[in-house]
Amino acid sequence: MSTIPHANHAPPRQSVPPHPQWPLLTAAEKDDYKQRIRALLQQQNACLVAHYYTDGDLQELAEDTGGCVADSLEMARFGTRSAATTLVVCGVRFMGETAKILNPEKRVLMPDLAATCSLDESCPAADFRAFCDQFPDHQVVVYANTSAEVKARADWVVTSSIALPIVKALHSQGQPMIWAPDKHLGHYIQTQTGATMRLWDGACVVHEEFKGFALERVRRLHPEAAVLVHPESPQEVVEQADVVGSTTQLIQAVTTLPHSTFIVATDTGIFWKMQQQAPEKTLIAAPTAGIGATCESCAHCPWMAMNALQNLEQVLRTGDQEIHIDPVIRDQAVIPIQRMLEFARTQLS
Repeated sequence: MSTIPHANHAPPRQSVPPHPQWPLLTAAEKDDYKQRIRALLQQQNACLVAHYYTDGDLQELAEDTGGCVADSLEMARFGTRSAATTLVVCGVRFMGETAKILNPEKRVLMPDLAATCSLDESCPAADFRAFCDQFPDHQVVVYANTSAEVKARADWVVTSSIALPIVKALHSQGQPMIWAPDKHLGHYIQTQTGATMRLWDGACVVHEEFKGFALERVRRLHPEAAVLVHPESPQEVVEQADVVGSTTQLIQAVTTLPHSTFIVATDTGIFWKMQQQAPEKTLIAAPTAGIGATCESCAHCPWMAMNALQNLEQVLRTGDQEIHIDPVIRDQAVIPIQRMLEFARTQLS
């Protein structure tokens, strides 16, 4: 494995924001916000596209209004299929950018444009371009959790649900690859495929905090439980998994496996959809810290937590959190994204 030193190629990631302290809403207040949001969506021919890691109220509202709750691959697909002229993306900024890249004619709003991603922050475009230029014979494969500028330098954009088959296909063609930015996901894919990959040294603030030794303790307490792990997690966590997969694949595992209890190593926002589809199952969050330790994320992305009913209603009223992308960047970035979608359509259908 060839891993690119973080300090040499990227500044430290942006400081993790404190979890937003939204005022707790009563049931009546929630219903009032949801009614106003429904009316605004209808008035503006808008739809909600929400990620599995956002608040359950937002996921429920997206489903109830004909929108989409999904992983980042299906979010990208849905935006292109929707007849809505405004897409409201509840997630983090790279998801909104991807929606705009694929739908330049549509207005794309987010509840808070400051909702970024530690992986995106760990891979500055200028540094990444300079690194790629050193290896002109390598295919550049970047994770969806990157800026539009980084995608514009890529040959392929992938999500966690499609990364493995795309890398397998490239490896079968004898292609060496640059992979960015998540080193843990890159290492997992490299281990599964044997591909020659130069790994950028980035990590997700949520998944990197899952601890192998702490997971072992929880497994001893619940020996009947199946362990579900997202491959952005460290190797010592992935090695303990019964299922390693994307958010969609982990949700499917809860519904299809016979186990009654699951230890889940990914963002706890996923629990809403898991409990919706398998209400009889018991879900346990994998530990993010040992005894006496602290954590920055505590198994929930602080940027995903910046999405709430309050600022969703506000952005629909004001339109002040709109995604804009330079047309030149957009024209370059859309190519590797479309390449991924075409691969999914022709190779995985």
